[in-house]
Amino acid sequence: MRIRTLTLAAASGAALLAAGVLPASASGASVPKSAQEGSVSAASLLAKVTSCSQISSGKYRTDDETSATIPVCGKNGAVFWKADMDIDCDGQRTTNCNENRDPWYQDDTAFHQSDGQPLKAESLPYIVVPSSSSIWNYSGAGIKGGGVVAVIYNNKVEYAVVGDTGPTNIIGEASYATANALGIDPDPATGGADSGVTYILFKNSKVSPIESHSAAVSLGDQLAKQFLANN
Repeated sequence: MRIRTLTLAAASGAALLAAGVLPASASGASVPKSAQEGSVSAASLLAKVTSCSQISSGKYRTDDETSATIPVCGKNGAVFWKADMDIDCDGQRTTNCNENRDPWYQDDTAFHQSDGQPLKAESLPYIVVPSSSSIWNYSGAGIKGGGVVAVIYNNKVEYAVVGDTGPTNIIGEASYATANALGIDPDPATGGADSGVTYILFKNSKVSPIESHSAAVSLGDQLAKQFLANN
């Protein structure tokens, strides 16, 4: 679980296909090769989330210093929010994700790889969801660890998984790899994006194994198509 006393920004639907799991055809995690993944465009997805039907009982801050202005919104088969992106570098120690590079580094993530090890933020695109609270309970909304997320920024789409949990009152955080693929500065201490990031989380989805990015892209593309058809 990710808990911070400071924030990074201050330093800078569809039912799941078949049985609900898309097996990985490739082994392990790989660094994303393209920031426009799948066949569904950013514009098509954004056109479906222009208005918000709020499902959270309150709103979230993007950082400790900001007001609570971000609601979690509901759509057929998905939930979404529009926020900033702080950088999560937690999990396995790598060249760019470690206690020397990240002042808030923790060597664990809320959800683990198929071998029981923490996720690898530097190479696996994942996002952080707020820990369950009176504001919103992600699991009650059909969001699971390993669930597929379409992350949209600057007209680019990157598919990620739900990989970690964060503070109960803050929203808008993703892994080093997610930011890097979208052209956002991934530095855990000074990087991130102040605004303009849309997160669309597909309900009742689950990538298996969670560390397979190729599986997330394949399932994400199918669920994105269903999302367009159902909204």
